[in-house]
This record gives sequence, structure tokens and C-alpha cells, in this order.
Amino acid sequence: MEEHMIGRGTWLDKVADALVKREKRLGRELDLIRVESGLGASGIPHIGSMGDAVRAYGIALALQNLGYKAELIAYSDDMDGLRKIPAGLPEWLKDHIARPVSEIPDPFGTHPSYGAHMSSLLLDGLDKAGIKYRFQSGREAYKSGKLVKQIDTILQSRERLGRKIAEFVGQDKYVSVLPYFPVCSSCGRLYTAAAENYLPSEKKVTYSCKGSRIGKNEVAGCGHKGEADIAKGEGKLAWKVEFAARWQAFDIRFEAYGKDIMDSVRVNDWVCDEILGHPHPLHVKYEMFLDKSGKKISKSAGNVLTPQMWLRYGTPESILLLMFKRIAGTHSVGLEDVPMLMDEYDYYEDLYFGKIKEDNAAKLTKIKGIYDYINKLSPPKQPAPHALYRFLAQQASIYPGDPDRQEKVFARLVKYGMVKEKNDTIMHRIQLASNWADDNTVQDEKFEVQLADNQRKAINELLAVLQEYADVQETPENAKALQSKVFDLARANGMEPKELFTLLYRMFLNADRGPRIGNYFLDLGAKRVSEVLKRYL
Repeated sequence: MEEHMIGRGTWLDKVADALVKREKRLGRELDLIRVESGLGASGIPHIGSMGDAVRAYGIALALQNLGYKAELIAYSDDMDGLRKIPAGLPEWLKDHIARPVSEIPDPFGTHPSYGAHMSSLLLDGLDKAGIKYRFQSGREAYKSGKLVKQIDTILQSRERLGRKIAEFVGQDKYVSVLPYFPVCSSCGRLYTAAAENYLPSEKKVTYSCKGSRIGKNEVAGCGHKGEADIAKGEGKLAWKVEFAARWQAFDIRFEAYGKDIMDSVRVNDWVCDEILGHPHPLHVKYEMFLDKSGKKISKSAGNVLTPQMWLRYGTPESILLLMFKRIAGTHSVGLEDVPMLMDEYDYYEDLYFGKIKEDNAAKLTKIKGIYDYINKLSPPKQPAPHALYRFLAQQASIYPGDPDRQEKVFARLVKYGMVKEKNDTIMHRIQLASNWADDNTVQDEKFEVQLADNQRKAINELLAVLQEYADVQETPENAKALQSKVFDLARANGMEPKELFTLLYRMFLNADRGPRIGNYFLDLGAKRVSEVLKRYL
């Protein structure tokens, strides 16, 4: 039976379709569908934090594709307290532990606060990737009273709520304490003041600053007793209930979440439905991004891979491809993935424009759909000129520190017939690959290649041939002669020439295709080519 295609045939379309159907069942207005992503402001944002916002934006695009108006709310959690000092940041921040990040000075001295600086790094990544969003500061939401109605309802339901949280996650803390953290007016700390009673008529919470355990450390309270005004943002809701307040206040219909906050989301869904009387948003659960050693990428662990680090080597499109390809399963990601994703985007583009054939119709549809979403539903009219990223990095590594490096690499591309004319796209790509060459020791790269006995023999014989070309100039005649010798070597060792050429491209570029071997090897230089080949022997 033929499967009906939804939208452009991607997981984004399936989620958008499910969302619209659910909203219709709930009988809600569909004039503007809001999706949300929370931006952490307590540490240096990483590629995973960006993924949360990028995927939410992808759902907004898929909704637009289905004919609905949609927008992404990027909500900064800048009322959160600082729980620990992220690796690499100054020690003086320990004096600000438990203070709201929006009240802590910026250690870099460029923004009004620590929280504003951290939010800005993620927003900068989103801006560079062309993600459209409406920014909402948590501090502003609390201070301007946008959450007062929700806080009031939640605090008046404290007993029912406390029992339910205990039932859901086995945490009985909120049976005796309000799910609200006042900011102590004496010491300025969050989390250290225990909220004791709620005075509904005054919209105030009474508290005692008794101290608290934050992570592995005890943070002493100052002993102050006071009142916090919920209408003036003198505190914030606990995470177990805060999402729900946001979802109702901003009428959020979709928010994805990482599996590390699954319990919080479950409680918030119940609070949204049962306490606030507002159907909770549709969710998609995703796996966390891990580094290559299998550890969670985290703001405090010091293994942060930031959007800015990625964009030194790769295009925004390569980040969007990483985020939009799939949502299920664990992603281990590192900067070493940049070359592969850069080339994979080119592959998607070639398929999209029919330069490469794909017989699997479902696969082609999905790839075209992802390509459309990477390009925000406005794909280019024609494909850009392509050159393998590792090839560009390799060529750039021949000219370290040369002021004319980009021009020289471009001249090589023209010579190899890869490009005809100069444009910003190819020159930017050469610059990115040059950055990669400078920072990632291209000359020592080795890829997964298993050599059969006859292949090993052919490589050894090729090393002997290369000795004859040690000081030979790169001319069309010499390149042709070397190319011819590689042909002969393949046949002498029982191989089709294509097999040996593919093997060599795998060893040098981790690809199945590349420039003509004769020209390429003479350009790299016989000495360097020999060094690479010996690594595989």
C-alpha cells in the first residue's frame, strides 16, 4: 500500500501534522502557533543547546509549509541561579553562587550581566544560522508580571501539587515548601531562602534564608526573614512547575525536550492540564548530544562544543543538517564531524538538483525535504560549485601563512576543473577549510582503510614509483605519465584501475572520488604523498 506523504516527507512534517491534528481535536485557535525553546543562561551554550532551538524552528517551518502562521519563542532562563562555575571561568564567580545569573556581572565585560552574555552567545549562533525567533527573557517575564496569574494559581494549589510531585518523582520537598524560590532581599541569593507561606491577597511569599544544598555543596543562608512580591519578580518558580506557567502565559503548542529532564516535563504537563487548565504542548523527546568519548556535552564539564567553534570551520547549513537529519537516537558529535557534514550537504544539494541519481524515491523525497528546511523553504535556484572539504583543507595546508593562499587554492580548483568562476560561496569555503588546516593538523589524518594483500603490494610499488618523481615539476606530461603508471600498477596487481583510484581517494580524502591522481600527487609533492601512503602500511 502506498504511504501518503505528509508535507515534504521528513520527521519535521510528521510532528507538525500531529500537532495540527491535536490542536483541532482540542478545539484551539490556529491563527498563530507558537513553539518554544528554552535557552540556558547559566553556562557557555553548546551545540546541543542550539539544537533545541533549531529543531523547534524546524517545526515552525513545517507548520508554515502546511499553511499555518508559526513562530519560535526563544525563552532565556536568565532568572536561574548560578549552581557552579563552568570550566575556564574566573574563580571570583564563586562569590555569586546561587545568585540569579541576570544579577551577576559579566566576566567578559561585554554585556550587562553574566546571563545576558551567555544568552547572547546562543542567539549569535541562531542569527548566523538564519533562525528567526522572538526572544523572551525570563527575568523580564517575571519582573513585568507576565507570569503572575500562573504563579498565583500554582501557589494556591500548593498542597495538591506537593502530593502530586511526591507521587510522580518521589520528591516530597514540596509537600512542606512552596514550589517557588524567593530571591533573599538581604544576600541576593536564590535557592537559599525557603518559601514558607503564600499570602494571596498581597501576592507575596514569606521566606527564611536558611541555606541550601546546591549540587555537592552547602550554601549558607544569611538568616534573613522577609517577603517576596511575585508581581515584581522577586523570585522564580521551581522547574517542576515553571515550564507549565510559561506554556500557558505564552500559549505554547510545542516544545521538544532532552531525556535528562523527562521527570520535570511529566510533572509540568500535569500542572499545565490540571492546575492551570491549559492543555500542555505536544512534545518530542530527543537524546542528548555526547562528545566522542560518550560523555554528555555540558556547560560545566569543560567539553563544550559551541556554535562559534563549529562556524570557524563549517557553514551554518552544516549545523542545520546535523540537527534536521534525524531526532531519534544518540548523537555523538565533535569538530571532526565538520568535513563529513560539509560534504554531505553538497551531496544533498547534488541530489536535490538531479546531478546525482537516487533510485529510492522515499530516500530522495526525504533528502529533498531536509534540504528545503535547511534553506528555510527558499532553496537556491541552482547548485553551488563543490569541492571536497578535505581536499580544500589539504590544498590549503600546502600554503601555511601565505597571504595569497586562498587565490592559490582557487587556482588549483580551476586547474582540476572543479570550478569555472570565482564567487563568495567557494572563497568562503576555502577560508573555512584553511582554518581547519591550520588548527587540525591535516597532514596527520588517517582514515579507516583495510588493505588486502594485493592492494598492500600495489601501494609498496607505488612508493617506489614516487621516488622517481621526487623533484619532478608538475607539468601536463609528467602528470599524465604518473597517472599511466598508477593504471599499470593496478592491472599488474589484479585490480581494475578504478579500484586502486578509489582506494587512494579513501586514503587521502576519505571519499570515493577526487581530482586526477597524476596532477593531484604531483601538486601535493612526492614526499608528502609517500608519507601518507606509509601511514597505511
